[in-house]
Amino acid sequence: MQHRIVVLGAGYTGAIAAGRLARRLHREDVAITLVNAEPDFVERVRMHQLAAGQDLRPRPFSEMFAGTGVELKLAKVTGVDVDRRTVAVVDTNGPGEPETEELEYDTLVYALGSHWNDQGVPGVTEHAHQIAGRPGALRLRERLARLDAGESVVVVGGGLTGLEAATEIAEARPDLDVALAARGELGDWLSPKGRRHLRKVFGKLGITVRENSSVTGVEADRVTTADGETIPAAATVWTTGFAVHPIARATTLDVDDTGQILVDGTMRSVSHPDVYAIGDAALAMGPGDKPLRMSCASGTPMAWQAADAIAARLTGGKLPEAPLRYFNQCISLGRREGLIQYVTADDRAVRAALTGRFAAVYKELVCKGAAWGVANPMLGLPSRRRHVVRQPARTESQSPVRTAA
Repeated sequence: MQHRIVVLGAGYTGAIAAGRLARRLHREDVAITLVNAEPDFVERVRMHQLAAGQDLRPRPFSEMFAGTGVELKLAKVTGVDVDRRTVAVVDTNGPGEPETEELEYDTLVYALGSHWNDQGVPGVTEHAHQIAGRPGALRLRERLARLDAGESVVVVGGGLTGLEAATEIAEARPDLDVALAARGELGDWLSPKGRRHLRKVFGKLGITVRENSSVTGVEADRVTTADGETIPAAATVWTTGFAVHPIARATTLDVDDTGQILVDGTMRSVSHPDVYAIGDAALAMGPGDKPLRMSCASGTPMAWQAADAIAARLTGGKLPEAPLRYFNQCISLGRREGLIQYVTADDRAVRAALTGRFAAVYKELVCKGAAWGVANPMLGLPSRRRHVVRQPARTESQSPVRTAA
């Protein structure tokens, strides 16, 4: 009887995990099902480019996973019962009325990721745009195309997404008045060299920076701040962070206050040994017992770790011991500028930083490499498929495995 592995979500982490499992395990021993609501892979790290008017290469899952043994299930996940080991889904592929179906699993990989977070600020849901996914990016793209020269765009949030969105829009539409509202100082987590370069690029692009500015309300044509200031905004882009998919919180899985699933160093749930969580959905600890941040830089090695751990447990192999750590933060600042901030293993900026055109090329290569890894699941590092020799027991010890630099 085949061991049933169900992977929920086909973003970077879910798609990579499914492909890596297909490379590690013999096809006749396992049935790998990848569940996703959309038929194409979404390069989430490029959504600011899509919003700014650039066209992205389509990447259909049907082509990416052809011949791999991974079954693609186009469906929306509506519930998970981790005690019965079932997943409720609604088919999104049929021409008629959507049908509800229940999938059974022996091992579950939860990679449903995150969505934008309005943080409870009045007016955000009604009036702000977001680029956490393709539908939101396309709506912002349409809105920007309708704006006349001189109209204002306010990007709220000074993190990586906000920096990339503001610079991309300002470069693509130099006729617009683009502003960035940040709660702290611009790039205050970067090295001095990184901050200087960031200010230089923002100045060159004509982006107005409103530092130490907390937005407390959004209307159709303006935003308001905690100090009572009103900032005109024909379009508001909200990039202040992400919230995890709510399904995990509704299960009996151990989760934290934000709804992230608590996992050990192999990405296995600390409460349910047949469930693994990766990407934004998981609370994984990195060097110094610091939680890994929500990012592709975290999600990709988490996917590797989970897939290799599942394969090892099924085949009686050695569990992976690769540390989860950071090396740099890659920031695109339009198509011609970039910033590569080198960091410590626990993600703190060091003095070294790469800037300018070479940094833009570096970031582009990183993005292309990530997409290539998803689009070519059976290629890459040499691997040896192994046969399943045992079924992992549900009562197997759950002693946490910590990762360190």
